[in-house]
Amino acid sequence: MFGLLRAIDNCGSINQAAKQLGLSYKSAWTLIERANNKSPKTLITSETGGANGGGTCLTSSGHILLNMFTKLEEQHKQFLLQLNQTVEADAEVLMLLKPLTIKTSAVNQIFGVVTELKTGPVNTEVFLKLKGGQKVCSSISHAEAESLPLAVGSEVLVLINWNEISLITGPERFLFSARNQLSGIISRVHLAEVDAEIIIYLQGGDSFTALITRQSAQSMGLKTGMQCRAILKSNAIMLAMR
Repeated sequence: MFGLLRAIDNCGSINQAAKQLGLSYKSAWTLIERANNKSPKTLITSETGGANGGGTCLTSSGHILLNMFTKLEEQHKQFLLQLNQTVEADAEVLMLLKPLTIKTSAVNQIFGVVTELKTGPVNTEVFLKLKGGQKVCSSISHAEAESLPLAVGSEVLVLINWNEISLITGPERFLFSARNQLSGIISRVHLAEVDAEIIIYLQGGDSFTALITRQSAQSMGLKTGMQCRAILKSNAIMLAMR
């Protein structure tokens, strides 16, 4: 609405102002009518025809409101600039905020630090340590590794699709070919009509969700407080960096 006020003030035409903002003529009029109706004083007047050909312009009240908003807008920009400078000057705050700005469809996003890189004939193995000290390995292609500025000490997001996780309970009697095995405690079990979401807490505060069938969850007797292991292959782990 303030963008429309500014455009009308600049060009004196609601039609031109609407085009500048990518609005239809009808949508612009709707905004004007709504603004005038909600204000105790008329903000915009429009004339048709006449000696000067008509036009749309702001009233004195409209100018006062637009000027006030422009000042607030500038103060807001200065505030954001100062805030960004403060954050950028604090390495620890920046480290805490960076992972929060990454958007991905993966349900599980865990913060990790690269501890080792091994380049093989086909893939690159990236070894990572999670907050609680547990370690995982991600196997990615050489092209994928080159696209990321990976190095020992790099901070990354470990992305795991929930349907890539298998759960094991009971004594550790068996060996698995899957590289990654994370031990944790079941914190919640959500049973749906077909599937079951199992939320698992790891040491250090990390948590992740595994999606299995409802039948599997019931046959395993999964419940809150139960110890379990999450099994996942190294190629099931994706990495994200800023």
